[in-house]
Amino acid sequence: MTEPDLIVREQYVATADGWSLRLRRSLSPQHFDDRTEPLLIIPGYGMNSFIFGYHPRGTSMERCLAEAGYEVWALDLRGQGHSRPERSRAGKVSLRNYAAIDLPAAIERVLSSTKTQARKIVLVGCSLGGTLVYGYLALHRNHRVSRVITMGAPLRWVEIHPALRLAFGSPTLVGAIRLSRTRTLVRGALPLLLRVPKLLSLYMNTKTIDMRHIGELTETVEDPDPAINRDIAIWVGKRDLEIEGVDVTKAMGTIDLPLLVVLSNRDGIVPERTALSVVDQWGGRDVEVLRVGDDQNWYAHANLFVADDAPARVFAPIVRWLRRQGPATVRSAG
Repeated sequence: MTEPDLIVREQYVATADGWSLRLRRSLSPQHFDDRTEPLLIIPGYGMNSFIFGYHPRGTSMERCLAEAGYEVWALDLRGQGHSRPERSRAGKVSLRNYAAIDLPAAIERVLSSTKTQARKIVLVGCSLGGTLVYGYLALHRNHRVSRVITMGAPLRWVEIHPALRLAFGSPTLVGAIRLSRTRTLVRGALPLLLRVPKLLSLYMNTKTIDMRHIGELTETVEDPDPAINRDIAIWVGKRDLEIEGVDVTKAMGTIDLPLLVVLSNRDGIVPERTALSVVDQWGGRDVEVLRVGDDQNWYAHANLFVADDAPARVFAPIVRWLRRQGPATVRSAG
């Protein structure tokens, strides 16, 4: 049976410091409900938004949400995917600029272009993208966000894998290393790594992912930016992220929005205690946790997006949570 068509359109939004950010909108005409709120998906570290519209075996995250009636937007941050600098001295790539400039520009564009009746937006932050959502909320008290979903996202580094602690142990060193052609390198190394799945277990459980399509999966890989690596190293050292002098962890105590925290039961990149750190800090009481995976079918970081059963175990529960939250706040007539 042929899947219903999605209308997928892209557009670009200019930032005040000279970047053109790519936004991709996915909408299913057969299912779209204009009473819903638009969803904006923010990608994480060393990746672009490709993976949200792709699944190696089943229904992608974007399609699942669109076929539930939502208008789904995915963002490429500065330095990611199809986003490009528009002038020679465009603003730097940094966690601060992601949260303080890129997200506000994208949110305003979505809300000015949406086909829904909504005045507010739902943010879906994936991995480091979830951290950026926390940072955005910490910096923007007059935001237009109605609900927040984070997936494998760190706030406070309560726990960190020794390999990651070593990799980000020196801000100076990690900020001086520039990698290029990372996607090509990953494609070349994967056949070897797949022979020793334990080496990949920090990031994915290969037993539950169709690895025949690994070439397509690597389309989401981007070159890690040295400035971002330096920012992360400083954050890991302090445990709590600080942006523009604001302690993001403490600022979460002022946020009273419905929150869904999605995490993997064996995530080596963002361990469970670190992903759950936001629950203790969140100012609102409407907080739910979706813990995915068990001893027989365990989930690591990437499984949240591309595991064979992610459409049923991750995307469908997210849709149910959204529906339980009720209808959108619509624009006033006239």
